[in-house]
Amino acid sequence: MSSAELHHHAQTSAPLPPHPEKATLEGRNKILGIWLLIGAETVLFACLFGTYLALRGSNMNGPTTEELFQIPMVAAATLILLTSSLTSVLGVVGMHQNNVKKVQLWFGITVLLGAAFLGLEIYEFIEYVHEGHTFTGSAFGSAFYTLIGTHGSHVLFGITWISSLMIQVARRGLTLETTPKLFVASLYWHFVDVVWVFIFTVVYLMGKVG
Repeated sequence: MSSAELHHHAQTSAPLPPHPEKATLEGRNKILGIWLLIGAETVLFACLFGTYLALRGSNMNGPTTEELFQIPMVAAATLILLTSSLTSVLGVVGMHQNNVKKVQLWFGITVLLGAAFLGLEIYEFIEYVHEGHTFTGSAFGSAFYTLIGTHGSHVLFGITWISSLMIQVARRGLTLETTPKLFVASLYWHFVDVVWVFIFTVVYLMGKVG
């Protein structure tokens, strides 16, 4: 099949049931699997939050949270990530409409927003290191970078996952095989966003007010 035929096939997917992600046993198993994964990941982040809260005062005479955190920049990163959650919802809506173009558009924007968020996070880390806040400098630094870095790695994984699914959709169209994958990736992305809301509140806002 030529590339032109593949493109035409991808744009004219066969009709799908109203909720294609749940139409097959495999799709339902994928959804169950992602919820089990989210449950396990919740326990992981709960442990990291607990460790951070226990160690945030142990800064070894280094910069404190009040001195370090720049709320406007972190708030901008938060807005970017929350917007990406909305665009992933619009991508799922496009999937339910059997509209490949909408799926590619909105999930593509989701990926770009996720990359922008990571860019701001990397910039933030560089600034903190320049101010003497390093991973090995104190227990606070270790706990902070472990928590934020773990979340960042989840964002990077989500970007890679969604990007690979967009390539699959471009080649195969929206099918009973690709739609459950898009749906569970969207659920994963929402989870990553919710975790960041807790990080923004517990780490940054609470840290800024002491």
